[in-house]
Amino acid sequence: QALSEISGGGGGDPRRCPERRADTHGFCRPRDFQRSPYLSARGNIASIFQGSTEEGYNAYHSDKYDEDKNPNGIINFGTSENKLCFDLMSKRLTQTDMNLMEPPLLQYPDWKGHMFLREEVARFLTYYCKAPAPLKAENVIVLNGCGSLFSALATVLCDPGEAVLIATPFYGGITQSVFLYGNVKLVYAYLDSKITGTSTRPFQLTVEKLEKALQDAQAEGVTVRALILLNPQNPLGDIYSLSELRDYLEFAKRHELHVIVDEIYMLSVFDESATFHSVLGMDRLPDPQRTHVMWGISKDFAVSGIRFGTLYTENQDVANAVASLCYFHGVCGPVQHKVAQLLRDRGESVAPHWINQVYLRANRARLKAAHTYVTDELKTLGVPFLNRNAGFFVWIDFRKYLRTGTFEEEMLLWRRFLDNKVLLSCGKAFECSEPGWFRIIFADKTHRLQLGMQRIRKVLEEREQEILAEEKEQPCQSDQVGKADSTDEVVFVSRHQEPNCASSSNLGDLIGLLQQQMRSSDWLQKNTAEQFA
Repeated sequence: QALSEISGGGGGDPRRCPERRADTHGFCRPRDFQRSPYLSARGNIASIFQGSTEEGYNAYHSDKYDEDKNPNGIINFGTSENKLCFDLMSKRLTQTDMNLMEPPLLQYPDWKGHMFLREEVARFLTYYCKAPAPLKAENVIVLNGCGSLFSALATVLCDPGEAVLIATPFYGGITQSVFLYGNVKLVYAYLDSKITGTSTRPFQLTVEKLEKALQDAQAEGVTVRALILLNPQNPLGDIYSLSELRDYLEFAKRHELHVIVDEIYMLSVFDESATFHSVLGMDRLPDPQRTHVMWGISKDFAVSGIRFGTLYTENQDVANAVASLCYFHGVCGPVQHKVAQLLRDRGESVAPHWINQVYLRANRARLKAAHTYVTDELKTLGVPFLNRNAGFFVWIDFRKYLRTGTFEEEMLLWRRFLDNKVLLSCGKAFECSEPGWFRIIFADKTHRLQLGMQRIRKVLEEREQEILAEEKEQPCQSDQVGKADSTDEVVFVSRHQEPNCASSSNLGDLIGLLQQQMRSSDWLQKNTAEQFA
């Protein structure tokens, strides 16, 4: 239907957006979209994706913040990158063992990747995933990033028009990866902040929710071929327990679904109280021939500019099919050598000692410090958030800054942040079912975190004043619904009170406003005990 309408066929109103099912991926082209006569229907769809998903990213790249050259530029809290470890990585990647140039590195490789690299990946994953037995190099495939892996797997596991099941909210780039090449849909298992049924925490994935989403899709005639699991989860930061993983895999086995497990943040767990469990570390996989695990260095090693992702699968049919697409998604020889050296765990290399004793120790400490700074700022602002210990992001509840609680209002707030030169990611970009949730990236240097949070504070304070003024003019007109209950999982105050007619004159509200103004001013920072002394 989408292809037909974009190409002008199908008899529909060309100005009308394709009808969107409640639980499967669709898209709406921007209002100002003009179909290009130079592009195919698929080309026009690719153009729509570029225009609708890259707006903030493109704005950032045209107006990047620079402390010296562009201090009023945009600070990027939207793109999930680790900017805390350039010193460590630049030093490691320029050591002499990295600089090798031999004929095989400049020639066509095995499309699955050079064997020396696949052997290092197998050893590396065996060690860090705590695999019960050594993983095998022949089950390893190397591509230029996990986006390419999602695209390749969707193409070889699904026919056009079929679907993959995923829980929302989720990293939105997956939508493009599976749809643009393979024309594969996503079926959504919606998670929300309310704790109901068997849930024990907000946005908890349960088998019941997966079952419902699968049944609803099948009732609409949609064929679902696979399940995607993100662990640690982006944008929530959840880490699945072993029992949860086993339940999800057993669910997939019952329905003969492939499981694609993305563990791209597995080494970015920054608190000792949290333990990551890899699928590859399980004693027994319920369905090993349908379980496929991906990982890459862009997140855990803070090198998103080096495009490297790896797939581990015991299914040689899947491996060979994906390998046929590696011609389009290969990693150049010199980079394969550098990655192998980075991951190497043999005695003659500096890498094992460096990874554990230098890099991971420093990276986790820096991530924890940055996370603490941002979450402390949110607590000061009285903004609820999901408190997790993995990844580079915090999932934030800005619903109290939405007067009507709609996605249109969420987008207006997102644009307001951007106008004030800070880029965030809004919940709609992750297909969140509740308007008002945002993701903020905290893996950045202190001076950018401080300035970015100042800009966020400014927007929120202005919005708060506007809502107060609107409530005075139109008391009791708020129609916000679906607020999260207060729990230990949603830190700080998570219960939003419905406004009442006396709110504008309530003494408690006045005191709260004064406290907020005290917290948000810089008086306490400027007038410290030391200065008075």
